Amino acid sequence: MRTDSFALRHIGPKAENLQEMLDTIGVESIEQLIYETIPDDIRLHKPLDLPRAMSENQYAEHIKKLSEKNRVFKTYIGLGYHQAILPAVIQRNILENPGWYTAYTPYQAEIAQGRLEALLNFQTMVSDLTGMEIANASLLDESTAAAEAMALLYAVRDRKQKKDNVNKFFVSQQVLPQTISLMETRANFLGIDMVVGDHEEFDFSEEYFGALVQYPGKFGQVFDYSNFVESCKNANIKIAVAADILSLVKLQAPGELGVDVVVGTTQRFGIPLGYGGPHAAYFATKEEYKRNLPGRIIGITKDLDGNNALRMALQTREQHIKRDKATSNICTAQVLLAVMAGMYAVYHGPNGLRYIADTVHASTVSLEDKLKDLGFEQLNSSYFDTLHVKANANKLKEIAERNEINFYYPDEESACISINETTTTDDLNAIVAVFTELAGKDKTEIDELSTRNAIPQELQRKTEFLTHEVFNLYHSETELMRYIKKLERKDLSLNHSMISLGSCTMKLNAASEMLPLSNPQWGNLHPFVPVDQAEGYQIVLKELEHQLTEITGFAATSLQPNSGAQGEYAGLMVIRAYHEANGEGHRNVCLIPSSAHGTNPASAVMAGMKVVVTKASENGNIDVEDLKEKALKYKDNLAALMVTYPSTHGVFESAIREITNIIHENGGQVYMDGANMNAQVGLTNPGRIGADVCHLNLHKTFAIPHGGGGPGVGPICVAEQLKPFLPGNPVIKTGGGKAIGAISSAPWGSALVCLISYGYIKMLGTGGLQKATEYAILNANYIKERLKDHYKTLYSGERGRAAHEMIVDCRPFKEKGIEVTDIAKRLIDYGFHAPTVSFPVAGTIMIEPTESESKAELDRFCDALISIREEIDEVSADDANNVLKNAPHTIHMLTSDEWKLPYSREKAAYPLSHLHENKFWPSVRRVDEAFGDRNLMCTCPPTEEYAEA
Repeated sequence: MRTDSFALRHIGPKAENLQEMLDTIGVESIEQLIYETIPDDIRLHKPLDLPRAMSENQYAEHIKKLSEKNRVFKTYIGLGYHQAILPAVIQRNILENPGWYTAYTPYQAEIAQGRLEALLNFQTMVSDLTGMEIANASLLDESTAAAEAMALLYAVRDRKQKKDNVNKFFVSQQVLPQTISLMETRANFLGIDMVVGDHEEFDFSEEYFGALVQYPGKFGQVFDYSNFVESCKNANIKIAVAADILSLVKLQAPGELGVDVVVGTTQRFGIPLGYGGPHAAYFATKEEYKRNLPGRIIGITKDLDGNNALRMALQTREQHIKRDKATSNICTAQVLLAVMAGMYAVYHGPNGLRYIADTVHASTVSLEDKLKDLGFEQLNSSYFDTLHVKANANKLKEIAERNEINFYYPDEESACISINETTTTDDLNAIVAVFTELAGKDKTEIDELSTRNAIPQELQRKTEFLTHEVFNLYHSETELMRYIKKLERKDLSLNHSMISLGSCTMKLNAASEMLPLSNPQWGNLHPFVPVDQAEGYQIVLKELEHQLTEITGFAATSLQPNSGAQGEYAGLMVIRAYHEANGEGHRNVCLIPSSAHGTNPASAVMAGMKVVVTKASENGNIDVEDLKEKALKYKDNLAALMVTYPSTHGVFESAIREITNIIHENGGQVYMDGANMNAQVGLTNPGRIGADVCHLNLHKTFAIPHGGGGPGVGPICVAEQLKPFLPGNPVIKTGGGKAIGAISSAPWGSALVCLISYGYIKMLGTGGLQKATEYAILNANYIKERLKDHYKTLYSGERGRAAHEMIVDCRPFKEKGIEVTDIAKRLIDYGFHAPTVSFPVAGTIMIEPTESESKAELDRFCDALISIREEIDEVSADDANNVLKNAPHTIHMLTSDEWKLPYSREKAAYPLSHLHENKFWPSVRRVDEAFGDRNLMCTCPPTEEYAEA
């Protein structure tokens, strides 16, 4: 075995297992299997033009050398990003721990109680600091959260405002520039007239339904918004506040003013800058708006024994169910980063956060005092951490950068300096030295920090926060390490067993891809530093763009979208911009197959398109005649087709080129959803099938971990005609010559985790990438054949093959009283996470093994499903007290003195012999979703609640 081949480490089946797998499938070779799976007319005729594969050691040396090209200055730019200290106990036990970063979205609550509790902590932290009633479990970034706030306030207008078409939304010019740009992108096609201006001169007209202000403002001024909020209320204008979360330790909570929404980022709670992301945004609001709250909400409910349990609440709000009626297309959160930020609050507690905030503020005050002594005017009358200093910006910039210091220069006559948690007295004196040189004065230094408070008494926080015991128990490293481990043990992640989720591609997240994330040369770069300071990042990002462009067969790539749903939206916005540039802005009809992912119609509506659903044929494919009929019907207004390929049903449809031609002939563009790209790489591509734009889920095909539900990255790749419209950024130039507005806060989105996909492609190389695709298809078809005598696969290609995933029909078991959910929960007893349940067909499971799983693990999974099939045969619809209905079984049940169930403890806990060696125990029994939604509680409950339980 070649020990220097990454492909051999990444791909699960061993060479000696291959023939047995092929024999089971009934083919002589992988080449024959691929021929029988993928239509010949869309196959690539030459290998991808990518460099030869690196070994893991070569890549480690390569990425280290690139990191050294980044010049990490002391940076005080601010604008929503501040260097923070990531506690080592959190870095080692969460960020670098596959028990946390390989977990999936907690749809299966019984095996996700650990990360659900960590997210409940996050929600509690946000609710406490903002003074709001309810918070979600994170959003993508602050700018996205602000846009979602605008959309929420638009959706909850009162009846009269809707009748009168009140559609103006005011945004203070003090709001961060990247936020304004993204909101303008969103408002354009939502029917919202966004007006940017001075909040102190706002006329509070009844033409407005909402307003957004920044707290503190973008230059650091802390405004007293009490009169503004009161005037808005009098005019029936709802208010959103974008608030710096660390400042809320010292500033009056916005909720106390009676605002409707508070948004922001938790980046400065211990999360690396990472050249822009990923970072967990927060979104808090009033409970009356819970049905319109975007993203995921973690709530408390009961399990079958009446014990407290956690789960994702109010899931009927989500776009998976509401589709084109959804108010948001948000699908990915930033769970891993939210967990880390929440643990930062747990570790430091209220007193620790006060110390950090007090030190930041005292450092800022001390700096102001010294700069005034040097003769400089400071423009902020009240501030938390940012000074706005009058100075010659060009001369100051030259001196500062010579001393490896970055400030923010809003104009030629001033600079902003944002102090952060990492700033020491030596750092302050280095800043002073820069201004001393600018002023031509003698050397002077800060000896000790000032005790003066630059926040007026009426704006200071007077209420307590983080009073729950979870924020007051774990302040030593030993205690926090054990708490994190306690939560980790409650969760099933990829480090325990295969997670076979269809459409979600839970493949290996290799350690060699992950290690660079801990390197401060990658972690400590602000997204708005001059580009020449980020040479290492620029090399990686440009090469990754090239790699993805080559893989997709397109002309250009934008890495800015920081989730798959954002990629969908960006792709559609680029299509809209293209039509407008051609004088065809009226084209607004988007055809979407009935089997599409729920984010597809939600994204189309957000892009201002009219959704027209096309039918599926009996074999699950797109009904070509129905598509042709609708394309002709809407040809004068046809904007796009959204198509997933291979299909959501796990099939390479042979008519795909005919389908794309129909759309082009009728004036539309083809958007391909890249959720299933793991079955294409190296064998076919979106350009080959005739698509014009696709998004890619880097957290699926390209190995970024799911992190319990985020981070995700969803770049878009486009054909030549769409290249000019790739998204831009108002601070750092990105995108095409006719760029649409910002899609995410940072110029290159979640740049830090793009290192993972860069490494994945570098270490696999052309041959390894193709082999990964072939083995993903091999593994899926192996499972299909092993299960065929026990379960029916709903759809397959013309030659009877699945792509990289398949849909298994569980509906016939209803006659035995068994639902698909029962099978999902029983799989937990066998040590497996359930496949995707009831999507895209109700009553089914969708299985995707990925290329990373060995034959041994595939067999264990198949053995479990076959054993469950035998258990189904043993039960009857008349008797619900059976091993499937009672699943999962906890260790508490198995060790209880009483056992009144009509089957043995052995059958309940150890239905297969190998489980004796490696048993995963769920910490709760089956959760009651309905109870939790009826009795919604989304923050940590009082300790007495646990005592009662």
